[in-house]
Amino acid sequence: MSVTPPRPMPSLIPEGAPFTAEQRRWLDGLFAGFLGIQDNVTPLSPDQVAALLPGVLGAPPAPTEEDDGAPWHDPAMPIADRMKLAEGKPLNRRMMAAMAQQDCSQCGYNCKDYADAIAAKKELRLNLCVPGGKDTARMLKNLYAGLGAPAAVPAEAPPSKAASGRSRDNPTIAAFLSRRRLNKEGSQKETWHIEFDLAESGLDYVVGDSFGIFPTNDPALVNAILAALDTPADFDIGGRPLRDVLIDSVSLSPAPDMLFHLISYLTGSDRRKKAQALAEGRDPDGDAATLDVLAALDKFPGIRPDPEAFIEALDVLQPRVYSISSSLKSNPGRVSLTVDAVRYPVNGRTRLGVASTFLGGRINPGDKIRVYVQQAQHFALPADPNKPIIMIGPGTGVAPFRAFLQERLATNAPGPNWLYFGHQRSDYDFFYKEEFDAMRKSSHLTRLTLAWSRDGSEKIYVQHRMRQDGRDLWEWISKGAHIYVCGDALRMAKDVERALIDIVAAHGKRSPEDAARFVAELKKNDRYQTDVY
Repeated sequence: MSVTPPRPMPSLIPEGAPFTAEQRRWLDGLFAGFLGIQDNVTPLSPDQVAALLPGVLGAPPAPTEEDDGAPWHDPAMPIADRMKLAEGKPLNRRMMAAMAQQDCSQCGYNCKDYADAIAAKKELRLNLCVPGGKDTARMLKNLYAGLGAPAAVPAEAPPSKAASGRSRDNPTIAAFLSRRRLNKEGSQKETWHIEFDLAESGLDYVVGDSFGIFPTNDPALVNAILAALDTPADFDIGGRPLRDVLIDSVSLSPAPDMLFHLISYLTGSDRRKKAQALAEGRDPDGDAATLDVLAALDKFPGIRPDPEAFIEALDVLQPRVYSISSSLKSNPGRVSLTVDAVRYPVNGRTRLGVASTFLGGRINPGDKIRVYVQQAQHFALPADPNKPIIMIGPGTGVAPFRAFLQERLATNAPGPNWLYFGHQRSDYDFFYKEEFDAMRKSSHLTRLTLAWSRDGSEKIYVQHRMRQDGRDLWEWISKGAHIYVCGDALRMAKDVERALIDIVAAHGKRSPEDAARFVAELKKNDRYQTDVY
C-alpha cells in the first residue's frame, strides 16, 4: 500500500521578507509552534511578524547593494561586454557599467554618484561621461527610459550649490600665465607645461586635485562649418552671433545622434536611411567613428538646416579636466598642468584636441577663462608623512607626482619617494628632468626609474622596469608604501596592476589568487590609488 507523503506546509513568512532560506524555515517552525498551526495557512503580514516578535526583528534591514569590485566596470572592456556582466544588477549599477571608466571625475561626479543621481532623476544630463562618449550616452538614455520618464538634457545646467570655482556648474575666472614646451626639438610629441594665476579666482587646491577648464573651439573649424552650412556668421541665435555660439557653446566632435536625426529630415530617401542608421548608432559605411560635425555635413552635402535647429542638435561643449602638476605650498597663487597637444589626421584633415590645442596655442598670456578645481575622490598623499610612496606615471601621467614631490619637499616629509617615469626617447621626452635630477641629488627623490620605449630595438615600459625591481618593490610595500598610478586606463594601468600582482606572488610567496587579493586589499585600504584617463 502506497503512502502519500504529507504536503509541505506553506511558509508563514511573507515572500518579500529579508530572510535567508534557513532563517525562513526556523521562523516557520517557531511561528507554527507558537500559533498551533499545522496546515492550510496564510502567510503572515510583515506587521503580524513584527507584532509576534516585538523588538526582536525591528525594522527590516535595508537591502545591501552588491559591488563585487565592479567587475563589469573595466574601461578596456567593450560596452556590450560590460553590460552583459551587469545584467541583473540594480539600475544604478548598470548605469555605472555603461560608463567607460571608474571615477575619472570628468563629469563632475564619481561614477557611482553620477549613476545614483541619474537613477534618482536628480541629474538629467546623460552625456557628461567624456571617456564614454556616444556609446555611454546612448546606453544611459536607454536605461533612463526604463524609469518611465523621457530622457532630457537641459540646455543649461541646474544651479549649483557649490562655492564659486568648486564645480563645473559654478566656475570662476583665472588668468592664463604661460606655456613652455617640455619636449626638446626632434620629439614626436607636443607636450606643454601650462600655468594659471589664481589670484583673481581666490581658488586653492591640494595635491591630487584636478583643474577643470572651459576651452573654445578652433576658429578655423568654425569657419569651415559656417561655409558648409552656407549661413552668415552673424545669424542671430538667442541674441548672439552664430559664430560665437559655435566657438564657445557647442561641441563640434564627435557628431551627435541628434544631428543625424536632423539630417534625416532634410535629405532624400537613400541618404535619409543612412542618416537614420547613424542616428541609431549603426555604421552603414564603416566611418561612423570618424565623423565630427564638419565631416557629417560633408557626408551629406547640400543640406541647409535652420541654424537654430542645427545648434539645438549639437551637444554642449564640455569642460576638460587635467591633473594638477604643482603644489600650492611651492607655487603660491599658481596652478600648473602638463598637457599633451592632440593632433591627428583623418581623411586629409587634421583633427585637433579641443582643450589641449586651446591651451597649447590658441590662448595668450593674460587671457581669462572659466575654471574650477575638481576635488580628488581617492587620490592623495598618505596622512602619515613617514610612509614611503611609489609613483608610476609615464608621459603626462607624471603630472600629479611632480605635485606630490613638491608637497613632500615643502613640508619636509621624511618618507622615501620612488618615481617611475617613461616616455618615447630619453633625449627628447624627459619631462622636468632638471627638477627631478636636483631632487635625486638632494636625496628627496630616493629612487628614479626610467623607461624609454623608442631608444632601442626593444620597447621598454614602466611595467617592465617594475618587474626588474620586483624584490625592492616588495620590500617597500612590506614597509607600508603607498602606490600611485596615473595615466592611460586602457593599457598602462592594467599592465602595471598585472605586474604588481606578479611581483607580490613572486616575492611575497603567494599564489596568483592570493596576490590578486592582496592587491585588492591595498586598493581597499587606499594604499593603491589611481588617477587614470
